[in-house]
Amino acid sequence: MPRARTARSVAIALLAAAAGLAGCQRGSSNGPAVATTGPPGCPAAQARAQTAVARAEKTDGARNGPAGGPSAVSGRSIVYVAQTMTNPGVAGVANGVRDAVRVIGWNVRVIDGGGSPAGIQAAMSEAVALKPSGIVIGGFDPGSTSQQVGQANAAGIPLVGWHALASPGPSKRPELFTNVTTRVEDVAGISAQWVIARSDGRAGVVLITDASIPFAKTKSDLIRQELATCSGVRLLAYENIPIPDASSRTPREVSTLLSRYQNRWTHSIAINDLYFADAAPAFRAAGRQGAGPPFNIGAGDGDPSAFQRINSGQYQAATVPEPLAQQGWQIVDEFNRAFAHRPASGYVAPVHVATAANSTGATTWDPPGYRETYRRIWGR
Repeated sequence: MPRARTARSVAIALLAAAAGLAGCQRGSSNGPAVATTGPPGCPAAQARAQTAVARAEKTDGARNGPAGGPSAVSGRSIVYVAQTMTNPGVAGVANGVRDAVRVIGWNVRVIDGGGSPAGIQAAMSEAVALKPSGIVIGGFDPGSTSQQVGQANAAGIPLVGWHALASPGPSKRPELFTNVTTRVEDVAGISAQWVIARSDGRAGVVLITDASIPFAKTKSDLIRQELATCSGVRLLAYENIPIPDASSRTPREVSTLLSRYQNRWTHSIAINDLYFADAAPAFRAAGRQGAGPPFNIGAGDGDPSAFQRINSGQYQAATVPEPLAQQGWQIVDEFNRAFAHRPASGYVAPVHVATAANSTGATTWDPPGYRETYRRIWGR
């Protein structure tokens, strides 16, 4: 299906950008079932999880950007180099950048790398040759364009990344003014806490990852650690399914797990939403209802197809989405700080859990209030 292929290309691009895939080998083995000990339930861990999830599910404007910053610097231009504009995440951030640039009064040009290493390198070369005020590394590993990154650094062109590295904030190697992304620790933690809270501390969990990608393996390891804080949660299976193989392997693996664990399988966490698109046919064939159980949460991404599954109750109950438009505005604000010779903001968007109850039919996470915040900061 086109939607599934799009979601898969998104996941591959974003995880590859965050991880740096060079030298990785793809595995296919299942991890052992990991059992926790002790009586069912976990009152202390459950209480912490319920508090964290309630905070993450809020949709008010309490999470709308940095407290202050420099007024708008005038007469600047930036180039947004996109990994590929067919990637909804990359395109969503680009649209946010465009909106913010109109407000702050700059010019922006988007150059599409087309998703291939050669295309991205050519796009970066073109961006550097334009001699803009700043360049956005939109959803790809700067190591794959190290020559062009070096040229930009030598020319004094500040670089701001989006999902260019695994962690948010400034970077020396590669030299980026800052990188805009959520924290993997936060995303992993809240997805596990959602299971603990929703299950009242009693759950049988299947965790799906791509262990060949270091970033994804780190995320799934952190999920396991958080699940283990609750003695009533049992990790039934740790499924290692490489993302490129997800469409062929996920239905087969899910069928096997359903046969093996039956009603003991109550919840699932996947390091990316796309696995649940591929799992749906197997759940359907087994007679499972779309609204669960098992209740499924995607630990990252939040592409439109995930919201559609959640809103329609079709084999996904929640996701931990990125606020794409807000991150586009943040990128422009970070450039403004660089141009004003001020440090990066240090702002990291808090994690959000989207469900059918709080998404109100939306297909993206667009928190309120940040546009007004940045207008106030810039004096626009």
